[in-house]
Amino acid sequence: MACYLQPTSAFIPATATKLCLFFSLVVGLASAQLSSNFYATSCPKALSTIKSGVVSAVSSEKRMGASLLRLHFHDCFVNGCDASILLDAGGEKTAGPNNNSVRGYEVIDNIKSQVEKICPGVVSCADIVAVAARDSVVALGGRSWTVQLGRRDSTTASATAANSNLPPPTLSLSGLISAFSNKGFTAKEMVALSGSHTIGQARCVTFRQRIYNDADIDSSFKTSLQSKCPSTAPAGDDNLSPLDVMSPVSFDNAYFKNLVAKKGLLHSDQQLFSGGSTDAQVNAYISNPASFQTDFANAMVKMGNLSPLTGSSGQIRTNCRKVN
Repeated sequence: MACYLQPTSAFIPATATKLCLFFSLVVGLASAQLSSNFYATSCPKALSTIKSGVVSAVSSEKRMGASLLRLHFHDCFVNGCDASILLDAGGEKTAGPNNNSVRGYEVIDNIKSQVEKICPGVVSCADIVAVAARDSVVALGGRSWTVQLGRRDSTTASATAANSNLPPPTLSLSGLISAFSNKGFTAKEMVALSGSHTIGQARCVTFRQRIYNDADIDSSFKTSLQSKCPSTAPAGDDNLSPLDVMSPVSFDNAYFKNLVAKKGLLHSDQQLFSGGSTDAQVNAYISNPASFQTDFANAMVKMGNLSPLTGSSGQIRTNCRKVN
């Protein structure tokens, strides 16, 4: 875009040049921003098609709602929301935090094929993942939010970035705060996003250390979990337990109530209520569940804005599993 700012007696030429550059940068950033109506004319049925696919998948298996939400998180925390996690090549899909753990790929494939039928080459896999996460939360009773759209798909994936950017379930509170701060989130937003564990299940391998080593755990809860998760690996590694023992398929604030009762499944869950700086926020979400829903929705919009590829960057994959 040309800059027509001319130097006058008030501006020496160098200043005018800097202003031109600043103006161009601002316009460039604005044009690269996401928009809620990105597909309004190019694919007006995109959102309804995605929602239909999500509702069908979650109706068949409630756990899939949590899996699709987690898929979005694991995508965005690794080099931004660019659908890199969907690529079969590159090693990200099989990185430590994702291998035999992240689910929902087939659901995204199915939705993508349906969208391609009505709008070939228009809707990105990254946007489908972002919308599917929102629709999954809504399908399980959570509050909706407006998904910003216009992301494009990466042409590369990174196992190294996945292994270093995704917070493990063994993190301390300070580790959690740091991991989320590195992505631009406050401690309050970290607590809100952790509330996603009000749905879904986790494998024994992710909570074995907690139920055999941690002291801040309800005794009956611990005994129940130990019956499903033997102390010695690899026995029972893939046995599942709900992250929210009270209402595992309802997107509510029960997760926070579990923490106060010392029934957080993961070590990192219980760290949010362990005598530290986030105890008050946990209590706040218990006393005001609507504030949790609002904060979670706002934090999800913020997460969806993590380093998206826009404009001419990346591509619109035809098949989410491989580059064009």
